[in-house]
Amino acid sequence: MYKRVADWMRRRNKQTNRGQMKINKLGVITGLALGGLVACSNLAMAQDQKPNGGRRGGPSVEQRMERMTEDLKLTDEQKPKVKALLEDSQKKRQELFSDSSVSREDRREKMRAIMDNEDKKLKEILTADQYAKHEKMREEMRAGGKGGKKKGGDDTKKE
Repeated sequence: MYKRVADWMRRRNKQTNRGQMKINKLGVITGLALGGLVACSNLAMAQDQKPNGGRRGGPSVEQRMERMTEDLKLTDEQKPKVKALLEDSQKKRQELFSDSSVSREDRREKMRAIMDNEDKKLKEILTADQYAKHEKMREEMRAGGKGGKKKGGDDTKKE
């Protein structure tokens, strides 16, 4: 009788150990699968980010054109000129940011020059009313009016 009980206990222990091994294997497989999903989701998110790293990039040329066309009522004659100007400015900005040898201060000065040049050429292309409206829009953006928020009361313009 004792031998039978001992055999039964050994068989039972083997089955229990096998069951625990199955549970452990299942846990490892589940962990690896979840780890793989997390890694893949991070890669997918990294690919979705903007070319400039997703920080402070601002609107694209197309987005700026849409907004200017809508808000400033650009004519068919003005649209290609404005688009060419915006594309040129964007190209210069990208070249400036891709050049890692430029110091932060130099980059800031060069960016200011690009923006001033763009502003000067826009003033030549747009009518006086359009340009005044453009300046007002820029001031609202600088004051934190992004996303459609409008700050009222400050109608000061740089001349």
